[in-house]
Amino acid sequence: MKRILIVDDEEVIRMLYGEELEDEGYDVITTGSGHGLVGLIERERPDLIILDIKMAEHDGLDLLQDIRKEFYNIPVILCSAYSSYKGDLNSIAADYYVVKSADLSELKQKIKMAIEGHVPFESAEESE
Repeated sequence: MKRILIVDDEEVIRMLYGEELEDEGYDVITTGSGHGLVGLIERERPDLIILDIKMAEHDGLDLLQDIRKEFYNIPVILCSAYSSYKGDLNSIAADYYVVKSADLSELKQKIKMAIEGHVPFESAEESE
């Protein structure tokens, strides 16, 4: 079973995505903060990360850079209510960008695309 980590400060979004993705057969882990995110990724070893950009305590684009430094091969989908970040140079490090919507079909499609092209979990230290 593929494991997905959802990083979003909105509890409603975490619950909605969690329920929908569990119904699709994924193992879902959620966090409402970027605190200790690298450690959480090391412990939980997700196959994919869904990352919000605008969070109260963290900038998702900064978190994306932290993720890429340690776990460059884990697919990351940026998921934001704002399409304006799609053109931000820092968002290029993500595999996909999805604008939040009540209709999760685009998100589910991007998850399938990202996981199908996914190589097994490996941190930067393991590959050296």
